Amino acid sequence: MSIQPPPSSRPREIGVTEPLAPAYERMKQMLFKPFDLAKWITIGFCAWLAGLGEAGGGGGGGFNGGGGGGDHRHDHGGQPAEQFRHFYHEAADFVNVNLFWIVPLAVTLLVIGVTAWLLVLWLSSRGKFMFLHCVALDKAEVVEPWTKFAGEANSLFRFRIVMGLIAMVLVLPLLALTAVDILAMVLSGRATVAGVMMAVGLVLALIFVAMVLGIICKFMVDFVVTLMFLRGGSCLAAWREFGDLLFANPGKFTLYILFQIVLSWGIGLLVLLVILLTCCIAGCLMALPFLGTVLLLPVLAFKRAYPLYYLAQYGPQYDVFPAQTEPVAPPAPPLAG
Repeated sequence: MSIQPPPSSRPREIGVTEPLAPAYERMKQMLFKPFDLAKWITIGFCAWLAGLGEAGGGGGGGFNGGGGGGDHRHDHGGQPAEQFRHFYHEAADFVNVNLFWIVPLAVTLLVIGVTAWLLVLWLSSRGKFMFLHCVALDKAEVVEPWTKFAGEANSLFRFRIVMGLIAMVLVLPLLALTAVDILAMVLSGRATVAGVMMAVGLVLALIFVAMVLGIICKFMVDFVVTLMFLRGGSCLAAWREFGDLLFANPGKFTLYILFQIVLSWGIGLLVLLVILLTCCIAGCLMALPFLGTVLLLPVLAFKRAYPLYYLAQYGPQYDVFPAQTEPVAPPAPPLAG
């Protein structure tokens, strides 16, 4: 009689919707079961550090719709372009005359800006491990993850410096060429087909570069930092491990990025609804640097937990959550007789 081989275990399907429910439950367990204000603020501080320098800023200046200029448009046709050319030539003359103090001031501001950028980058690199520590272990701790993941955070900091320099090398020339092209058309007073086509091509190139850099940063925060949290070691070693996983599952991670876009839109609409229902009071509070992070902590905790549960689908070696042990029932009392 032939022996039948055991049935092969079917590999578990990896999906983008499966992590939604456990990420939501994780957020509720962290922040509401039970509600602890001190824990909330501590985790909020770690989340604030993790997102330092990445917020879009709270100013609402874009709502100023240039109201006063409409009445003069019919009286001075083409006048704005002429005024701009006049202003440009006056500014160029002013700079040429005052180069002796403009150059040292520009160098000083550049040094201050680079120093502030490095400081923010270093603090946020530490914060990413601190916030991940809080979400993965359901703990409100600052000192322990600050010291425990110092080496990993410094490695991430160095990698982000290199990425920032690469981004500047790619983006700044495109911005400069776009500005020169548009400025040349404005100063000449006419828009040529070649100039417009060049501006459109440069803008499309900028969008493409921004998308590629955004995807790299997304993978870095969601998965590379997670692998460093699990394994320790350098950022490059974590990138190599994630690269193997990415190239083995390109379609799944492409779907992950697309679903993240949809998820971000949904969360954004939900936040916008809250702002409208509170007559923009919540929006004003959310625009404040630290208070806004504390108020949005449920959203931030959910967004941090979601990629952790997604990555855990690829195997237990990618699971950051500690194994849940079932409580042991007390022994039954001995029967009489």
